[in-house]
Amino acid sequence: MKILYIHQLFRTPDEGGGIRSYYLARALVDAGYHVDLITTHNAKSGTELIDGIHVHYLRIPYNNSFGFLRRLWAYGSFVLRARSFAKSLPKPDLAYVMTTPLTTGWIATWLKKKLGIPYYFEVGDLWPDVPIEMGVIKNKWLKKWLLTKEKAFYDQSEKVIAMSPPQVAHIKRKTNRAVELIPNMADTEFYSPHFRLDKISRQHPYRILYCGAHGRANQLEFLIMAAQLSQHLPVQFTLMGEGAEKDKIVLLGRHLKNVTFLPHGNKETVRDQMDLHDAVYISFQNLVTLHTGCPNKFFDALASGKMIISNLSGWTADLIREKQIGFAYDPETPEDFVHELNSFLDVHKVQHAQKNAYVLSKAYTRSKLSKRFLACIENP
Repeated sequence: MKILYIHQLFRTPDEGGGIRSYYLARALVDAGYHVDLITTHNAKSGTELIDGIHVHYLRIPYNNSFGFLRRLWAYGSFVLRARSFAKSLPKPDLAYVMTTPLTTGWIATWLKKKLGIPYYFEVGDLWPDVPIEMGVIKNKWLKKWLLTKEKAFYDQSEKVIAMSPPQVAHIKRKTNRAVELIPNMADTEFYSPHFRLDKISRQHPYRILYCGAHGRANQLEFLIMAAQLSQHLPVQFTLMGEGAEKDKIVLLGRHLKNVTFLPHGNKETVRDQMDLHDAVYISFQNLVTLHTGCPNKFFDALASGKMIISNLSGWTADLIREKQIGFAYDPETPEDFVHELNSFLDVHKVQHAQKNAYVLSKAYTRSKLSKRFLACIENP
């Protein structure tokens, strides 16, 4: 069976970033499927065989720092070029189309209409709701049209794959198509727990790591404010990554002795930093739609046995509290962060949260979710 996998922002472990599609494509290859994957790259083009996946790179530059119009150009270019390239490949039995962005839906529906290829549609974020709520899309007619197209992309699919329970609920309100829940993976085969903390002092501070995009949606001003109010505590913050807001965040935190900045790193570099830290911080802008997501680093933190600190509300905050793996706080009130953090400056309490996090990771292992994914593919 041949699968055509579409993901504009596909990454491998060597590149770092979100590598969910790499693992799902690997699961297909390991199960005996032929996988052609169409994606983009900033510098190269052509086809590479990567761990059994036939990866077809289209040279279309994209960066988190791009403005709205430049991003729109990148999205539109991928739609046109991916559709053209798909015609040159042997006809697949099924297409698996990944968002974001929502524009990949135009590839999916074209594949079905013009080439007769059925498709599954995976929803990474609730687009167009996210850019609408962020104020990026303001025109009421454009909003209405995009929401209509979103529903059409769901309705024409064979199945919709969501990553979180609130996403499932959202999609089910818009379509009668089957919706499968396949969250992100806790890669316990790659990460392992390192409970390094045995005391907390100025000489042995409690270390908090943020690793990921420094974009508008992440609003890392929240973390800088929290760090500023925590200067009297034996706590050190590390922010690792790149993005449109990186210079701004560095400027805000440049005078704070308890804050360190690191560049983006691949998966091995992220693992090394995880091992050196005690907690992982998850950050998004305080918008309801953004809090329905399924953050990659949340699951990496579980696999690493790290306490989790989050400014999110919703399902991840509920999970943090229910499983006692850290704390979630109101990002608009950084004093809440200091109050909560104070209660966790106890070695035994931190270790308890870390061990609970690692136990929870077993529910989201790569092997379990790969089996769920294959069952989704194999049972129409």
